Amino acid sequence: MHDPVPRAQPPPAHRPAPLWGLRPNPLRRRCDLVRAWITLALAAVVLGAVPVVSVAVGRAVHGSLTADAEARAASLHRVTAVLERDAPRHPEPGSAEADLARYPAPVRWTGPDGRVHRGETEVPAGVTAGSTVPLWCDAEGRAARAPMSAAEVRNRSVGWGATAGAAVAVAGAVTYAVVGRVLDRRRLAEWDAAWAAAAPRWSASA
Repeated sequence: MHDPVPRAQPPPAHRPAPLWGLRPNPLRRRCDLVRAWITLALAAVVLGAVPVVSVAVGRAVHGSLTADAEARAASLHRVTAVLERDAPRHPEPGSAEADLARYPAPVRWTGPDGRVHRGETEVPAGVTAGSTVPLWCDAEGRAARAPMSAAEVRNRSVGWGATAGAAVAVAGAVTYAVVGRVLDRRRLAEWDAAWAAAAPRWSASA
């Protein structure tokens, strides 16, 4: 009478390297070969798609934002406003931060309708009362948000392009993880089946 078939032993604890399945090996299972080819295919697709998608999205966004900026500029008027009160001084005058700092300050301007308007706009630090600053306004003389500059359009386009490329890379990584999980289960099932087939022969020889 033979001893009962022992329980299947676990496969090697470490997970095979992604391309391990391409090398002939008696321990290699079909799922290992499938996983290796899927890894190569995904890597090729992702490496090829990331730059293409990034450039395509970046160009599309750049064209759309440029058209919007031009349309907005055509619908607005650029006037010169006069500062009515000194702008705050930056705590570190002459620094790079001071050059970039902007503070809200009261200004007045003459709109396209010929009337004098008053409101607030952001001005550089330390600008004194009576100084002039550019301002965008609509046909009725009301202050309006300035159209995006070429630098802003470029930065946003690059940002959207990079985001699209990263999304492609993440999608590839997620696909690889999901497929790998399925194949890992298949690999474990094949190990169980192989051990169940070998165990009776070991018991018989014993």
